[in-house]
Parts: sequence; structure tokens; C-alpha cells
Amino acid sequence: MEDFRVFPESTASNSRSLAGIISKIRLENFMCHSSLEIDFGDCVNFITGQNGSGKSAILTALCVAFGCRAKGTQRASTLKGFIKNGCSYANIQLEMKNQGEDAFKPEIYGDVIFIERRISESTSATVLKDHQGKKVAGRKEDLRELAEHFNIDVENPCVIMSQDKSREFLHSGNDKDKFKFFYKATLLEQLHDRLQDVKGALDSGNERVNKMEASIRPILNDLNELDERIKKREQIEETSQRLEQLSKMLAWLCVYEVDGKLQEVSVKLEKLKERIPTCQAKIDYHLGKEEELKALLAQKNSQVASMMEKTSEVRRLKDEYQHNISMARKKMLEIDDERNRKNYFIQKMVKQAESLERQISDFQEEHARDTQAEESKREEHLKGLQDEADAAYLCFQRWKEEEDVLSEALSRKTNECKEYGEQIQGCDRKHRETHSRIRELQQNQTNKVTAFGGEIVIRLLRVIEKYHRRFTRPPIGPIGAHLALVNGDMWAPAVENAIGRFLNAFIVNDHKDFLLLRDCAKEVNYYNIRIYIYDFAIPRLNIPRHMLPQTKHPTTLSVLHADNPTILNVLVDMGSAESQVLVRDYEVGKSVTFEERIPNLKEVYTLDGYKMFRRGAVQTTLPPNRKNRNDRLRGSFEDQIKDLEEKASMYQEEAQQLKSRKRVVEDERRDLDEKLRKVKRLCLEAGMDHSSKQYTLDDAKSSYAAEASSASRANVDELNKDYLKAQDAIREQERLIADLQMRRTEVELTVNNLKSSFENLCESAKVDSDAFDEAERELVQIKEELCASEKDKAHYEMVMRDNVLRSIRAAEEEYEKLQLDREDKSKKASIICPENEVKALARYSGSARDELNTEYNKLKRWLQHHESDRDSDSIDDLRLIYQTKKRKISTKQQNCEAFHEKFYELQKALDLRWSKFQRNANLSECQLTWQFNGHLRKKGFSGRIKVDYEEKTLSIVVKMPQDASNKTVRDTRGLSGGERSFSTLCFALALHEMTEAPFRAMDEFDVFMDAVSRKISLDTLVDFALLQGSQWIFITPHDISMVKAGPRVKKQQMAAPRS
Repeated sequence: MEDFRVFPESTASNSRSLAGIISKIRLENFMCHSSLEIDFGDCVNFITGQNGSGKSAILTALCVAFGCRAKGTQRASTLKGFIKNGCSYANIQLEMKNQGEDAFKPEIYGDVIFIERRISESTSATVLKDHQGKKVAGRKEDLRELAEHFNIDVENPCVIMSQDKSREFLHSGNDKDKFKFFYKATLLEQLHDRLQDVKGALDSGNERVNKMEASIRPILNDLNELDERIKKREQIEETSQRLEQLSKMLAWLCVYEVDGKLQEVSVKLEKLKERIPTCQAKIDYHLGKEEELKALLAQKNSQVASMMEKTSEVRRLKDEYQHNISMARKKMLEIDDERNRKNYFIQKMVKQAESLERQISDFQEEHARDTQAEESKREEHLKGLQDEADAAYLCFQRWKEEEDVLSEALSRKTNECKEYGEQIQGCDRKHRETHSRIRELQQNQTNKVTAFGGEIVIRLLRVIEKYHRRFTRPPIGPIGAHLALVNGDMWAPAVENAIGRFLNAFIVNDHKDFLLLRDCAKEVNYYNIRIYIYDFAIPRLNIPRHMLPQTKHPTTLSVLHADNPTILNVLVDMGSAESQVLVRDYEVGKSVTFEERIPNLKEVYTLDGYKMFRRGAVQTTLPPNRKNRNDRLRGSFEDQIKDLEEKASMYQEEAQQLKSRKRVVEDERRDLDEKLRKVKRLCLEAGMDHSSKQYTLDDAKSSYAAEASSASRANVDELNKDYLKAQDAIREQERLIADLQMRRTEVELTVNNLKSSFENLCESAKVDSDAFDEAERELVQIKEELCASEKDKAHYEMVMRDNVLRSIRAAEEEYEKLQLDREDKSKKASIICPENEVKALARYSGSARDELNTEYNKLKRWLQHHESDRDSDSIDDLRLIYQTKKRKISTKQQNCEAFHEKFYELQKALDLRWSKFQRNANLSECQLTWQFNGHLRKKGFSGRIKVDYEEKTLSIVVKMPQDASNKTVRDTRGLSGGERSFSTLCFALALHEMTEAPFRAMDEFDVFMDAVSRKISLDTLVDFALLQGSQWIFITPHDISMVKAGPRVKKQQMAAPRS
């Protein structure tokens, strides 16, 4: 291995680690190196050595490793020329860092990428390895992808500047050489060459297309001549065919005349048969109506029978209620008699008890006089106990009153919470309803049809589309989807109030379509569909002015527009839309309806929903129906959706406010509940205290009474026994009376309930009776309608039998006679010409025979005159030749047109790219001048760079610092050696700033500099490299000891060449 020395002052320490920089290169049998390994620093690297030591081979190895061709290195003509003499192969291995945000596929390669290129006598191969040395890729495309990712272009002199490029660009004073350096470094040369290649390809393509078009012209001339021959031949053929046809038509003329009569009879027969569906439709209509009336009659009969059963059940319940009421009243009288007897017995026992009580009182008064002194003392003691008991009772009453107040307040707060909850639920319900309405309006805005029946109408329309071939005429509907308001949406509420029942309806042409549409509606479960039958062939009705309401206010018909006149005809014939007047408010409507007496006026509708009409002397005003929807005919729903969104927001805010109030009330309620529990506890304690004191008082009274009565007990025992017996008897009777009273109350309650049920039953019976009468009236009406429908059906059946069918039979008999006549004449004509050879059949008038003869003679003379012009080739052969040539030419013409269009588009794209290229070239010149001045200012110089893209020259203009001469040097050869070297270096550095690459290498950049210029240049380069941040490799044979040492500057010296 060849050795190299690292200067002591250099260091390889570097805190940075960037993706794409070269950390190591190994060469084996490459050029003059048997084995070489060099480690590079991350920033600035200097490699020095004597001439012939193999310094430049390092840059050559870098170029070859990244795919550069041998001729591109200017060191060999083929790759095997890099193999060292006496060896069979050469090997180059690069170690590249792959760290940081710009790493190339770090999940595959890791933090290091090895690039190895092996060169043998016959082949060369490139391998990409990961950080463990495992092979990852071996194709040129993979190496090109890596180089493009890191923007490594080894042929760019700003990336790798070899000795030859350094001498060619840096040390040459020629402006053309500088232009080449600038053009190549900024990649403008590459772009220019590619655009020139594209331009050449376009010019070549246009030239080929023009030659193709020129080759088509002779064929076009031949094609036109051939077309003329074909037309002349076709004319002769057509004349011959016409002659043959005329001869046959003359032979069959009599047959055709009979056919004309047959056609007339057939048309007449068809017209008569067309009357059959009309009569049959009317018969079917009345038959369907008869079936519906019969079904309705059966339903009404069952309803009447059910009502009769219900009436008999009501009568039975009435009898049962009356019997129960009489029995309850009888029981009440019995209880009253028993209670009177008990009251009389109680009065008797009360008198006896009072007598005994007077006797006992007399004995006690006599005894009391003896013990008065003792009694006074006892009374004082009892009075004290009574005061304590009264005080305890007052305390109990006070707490009881406070408990009642708190209970009432708690009840109010509970009710208030409940009211707030109901209000919140109401707001939430309104909010949900409003949002539901907004979604409905948005759906209507998207699809107007959904406003007139919802999704079920969409499904019905799909079914109608499915069976559309079965309808005589496609149904029209829903009607509202085909209507539009004239002059805005102002009258939308009044119009919808007037014709609202028509908006969801459908219109069909006949009764058959009516039945088919009803079946379609049943298929989608649309049972309440409204269908109107109206003849679609009737044009728009023209209503005379004298039949319209004579008023300045608009009518319903005047504010509506529909593309289909049938819709407006239905609104007129079935809805009287021309007689409905629209006004703004209630007062105007009242004046128009009841005061002005306008002729032809049927109804008046206001914008706020009122309906007014007059029938004779009766004036009727119907209030608005708030459940009706009055917005389906609007052209736009944006304003209404906006209003509803504001309402929804208002409801939401109101709900939030109510919730906050409810929370406050609930807090107050919890406080009251806590206070109430505390007061109840104190009330219970006060009650227990009062009971205790009352018990003590009662005990003292009993004790004193026992002591007082002990002396006279012997005398009054018997009286007390009798008194107690009387009291027990009284209480027993009172208990019995209370039981009787309770029983009487129960019986009275039963009587009241029975009365209430009886009254309800009577009211219900009255309603059922009215319903029964109404059902009987409806039953009679249905029977009358059924009878009328049967009569109508019989009438149309008679019309069908006597008028239509009889006329059809007569026409059919006439048709059969004409057919027999035609067969006879056809047999005679078949002798001349078979009927199947006749190409055209038509009806002719009485003078047709002469016209045909005249035409036949004229065509025959023309054909004899042009018989000599017949072509030897058949017309089919001529047409085949024509079509073949035409297809060939058409294909070529289409190809030419396609090429012209494609080339036109490509030329436009090329012109656009040329303009962008020129703009970028001018911008590059400005950027280069700015960067160049930036470097010159470091020594007080100034200047600019002028690029002439037409002459392909680049001139550097340098202005020296202010001195006596104050002159501008326009040619660097007019500068001193150091100034020229510095300005050239500034130019190179400016180009380096305009290019990006992870590493850059320069070989013998200072070979023609003196010591001072080299010192300035080296310092400038090192400063620029340290500031610029990428990896730099400088190769020079000169001494670099004047370069400042630093942690980011690494110096290496190659070993001297072997002699």
C-alpha cells in the first residue's frame, strides 16, 4: 500500500455529518496505484504531492465510480485503459455517508453507502452496498438514481474540476472559454442541447408529414375521376331500374287502384275501431266505478250492521245501569233507617249518663269542701305542669308552621323545576323540528320533486320509467314539480293555499293509464295518490276576457307558468284557477269578496292564508290552516333556510338559558329540602317533648284524682259502674253509626259513578246515533250513484253494440269484396310480371296512367342516347376500387391531421420552454453578477459579468478601488497576476454558489499562480468552503503550509513516486 502523511496541524474532527459526502476511497490496480486508501474530512481536504504521485487519479476514480465514460475523463479512451500495467482488473470503492434528512433510502442502505466499480479487460460492473457491505443494487439506473438524488454530476466542472478543465476555464483569458465554463456549470448547455434536439426532431417530423401530404394529391385526383365515373354509371343504372319499375307498375296499375280503395276502406275501418277503445274506456270507467261503489256499499252495509249491534248493546247497558242505580238508592234508604234507630238509642243513653254524672258530681262536691286546702296546693302544682306543657306545645306549633312554609316553598320550587323541564323539552323539540325542516328544504332544493310527496314519489317515477312503454301517453306529475311562479315568489303562499290539493297529483291520458298508474303506485305503497284523467291532445285553453274576474288583482292562473299546457288546462277545468283571485291581506280580500261584487269571481286567497268566498247571500271566511305548507312552489329556499337556521339557533340559546335557570332553581330546591329535613327533625323532637310533659301532667291529675276519690269511692263505685256502662254503650252505637255512614258514603259514591257512566253512555249513544243516521244517508247516496253508474254503463254498451260494431261489420264486408276483386286482377297482372318483382307500390289518381306512360317514353329515349357511355367495368367493381382508395387516403389524411395537431402542440410547448430557457439564462447572468460582486467586495473591488448568448462569450468587467485613475478594466489580461487570479477565483466561486452538490473537487487550480496570489486564493477558497458547508477536495502539487489549520481542514500528502 502506498503511504501518505497527515500533517500534525490538520485534524479530521468534524461535528457535522451530511448525506452524500465521500468519507473514504479505496483504489486497487487503478492507473498508477496498486493499493490506495484515503480518508476524507467532512469539510475541506487538501491533497498534495509531487507530480506523478497519482493525485489526479483520485478525481479520475471519483468520475469513473459515478458512471463517467472513459473519454469524459480525458485520461483514457476505454475503461480498460485505467487498469495498471501488468494487472488484469482494477477496483474502485467509495464510502459515502448517508445520514440526515437528505439520506437516500436509509431504511435500505443505512447510514453508509458503498459504491464499488470493478473493471476488467472485457467488462465493467457497478455495485451498490449497504452499511453492512451487502449488495443492494447493481444496475446503472440505480447508480443514476443515487447521483440524481444527491445532485452529483461529475461532468460538471463545478463539481469535479480536473487539470484539463482547470487549465481550460480558470487560467484562460478567452471569453469563449469562460462562456463554456459558465454554460456547462449552470447546466444551460445541457438544456440548450436537449431543446435543439427536440427542435430538430420536430422539423424532421414536419418535413415527413409534408412529404406524406404531397404523395396523397395524385391519388386524390384519381379518386375524383373515379367518383365521376361512378356517378354517371349510377345514373344510367337508376334510369334502367326506373324503366323496369315503370313497366311493372303499368302492368299492376289496376291492382294498385283496387289497393287504393282497400286502403281507404282500411282507414275507415281503423277509424271505426279507434272508437272502440274510447267506448270501452268509458264502459271500463263506469264498470270500475260500479265495482268501487259496490265495494263501498258492502263496506257501508257492514258499518251500518255494526252500528246496529252497537246500538242494541248500548240499550242493554242503559237498562243495566238504571237497575243498578235503583238498587243502590234502596240500599241507601235502608242504611238511613238503621242510622236513625241508632241515633235514638244514643240519645236515650246520653240522658241516663247525664243523670249518673250529676249524682257523682254531688258526692264529689261534698267531699271537695273537706279537702279544699289540699286541693289548692295540688292546683298550683298542676298549673306549673300545665304551663310547661303549653310552652312545649307552642314550640311544637312554631316548628310545625315553619315546616308547612318550607314544604309549600319546596313544592313551588319542584313545580318550577318541572315547568322549566317542560319548557326545555319544548325548545329541544322545536329545535329538532326546525332542523328536520331545514334538511327537508335542502333536499327540496336539490331535487324539487321530493317537495311534492317525498321519497315515495321518486320511487313511483322510477316504476313509471320502468313501465313507460305500457302507457298510452307518459303520465305527468307531480303537478307541482312542473309549475313555476311568474315574477318571483311573492304569491307562493296564496297560490299553494288555492291549488294545494293538485300539487301532489298526477295526470293521465285515459282510464287505461289511470289503472296502470294506480298499480304502479301500489307497487311502491303509495295508496293515497290523486290521479286526474284528461285528454293530452287538447291544446291550451283560451279563456275569453269577459269570462275572467274583472279586477286589477292577479288570478292563480296568471301567476303560474308551465311548459306543458295540459297542466294549466287541468287547473282551469278541475280547479277553476282562472276564477281564483289573489290579494295581499285580509282587509283587501274582504273588500274584493263581499263589497265589490266582481263577476266570474269564485274564491279569494290572501298571502296570510285566509280563504273567502260568497255563495248567494252567504259570506264565508276560512281562517289560515297552520299545518299547511306554503313554500313548495318557491324558486329558491336560501332565505327560508337562513331564517330557520336563525330560529334553530334562537331555540338552542333559549334552551341553554332555561337550563341555567333550572340549575339555579334546583340548587335552591336542594337548600330548601335540607332545611325542611332539619325543621322536621326539630318538630319531631318538640312533639316528643310536648307528649312527655303532657303525660306527666295527666299522670299528676290521675294521681290527685285517685287520692281525692279514695274517701268517697265506696259511695260512688256503683254510680261509676253504671256511668261507664252507659258510656260504653254510647261509644258502641257511635261506632256502628260511623260504619253505617261509611257504608252510605260508599253506596253514594257507587250511585254517582253509575250516574256518570250512564250520562257518558247516553252522550256516546247520541254520537253513535248521529253517525248511524249519517251512514244511512251515505248508504242511500251510494245506492243512487250505483244505479246511475249502471245506467251509464248500459248506455255506452248500447252505443258500442248498435253504432260502432255494426259500422265495423259493414266496412269489413266491403273490404272482403274489394279483396276478391284484387285477387282477380292480380292474377291477370301476374301473367305480365310477378308481384314480388315490383319495387314500389303506391296509390294513383285517375290520370296516373298517362303520367306513367309519358315518363316511361322519356326515360327510354334518354337511355338509348347514353347507352354508348356505359363503362366496361361493373359499378360494384368501381365502387370497390373507390372505397379502397378512399379508405387508404382517409387513413393517411387522418394521420397527417393528427401529426399536424401533435406537432403544433409540441411546437407550442417547445416555444414555451425556449422562453423559459431564455428567462432562466438571463436570471442566471444576473445571479452570477450579484454573486461575483459579493466576492469582489471582500477586497474592495466591484464589477459585473456580461454574457452574450448569441456570440457565446462571457466577459468579466472589474472596477478597481478608487485611485487616481479611477478606471474600469474590461479585460482581465489588463490586471496584474494577483488581481486576475483573484477575479477569476471570484468568478469560479460565484458559479459554485449557483450549483448544489454534496462534494466538490478541484485539481491544480493554482498551478499558474504566484505565491501571493496562491495565498489569497487559498484563503478565499477555504473561507468560502467553510461558509458554504459542503465537502471540498483540493489537489495541488504546491506547498499548502500557508493554509490556516483548523478542525474542519484536513491536509494529506501523497507518497513520492517510485523511481
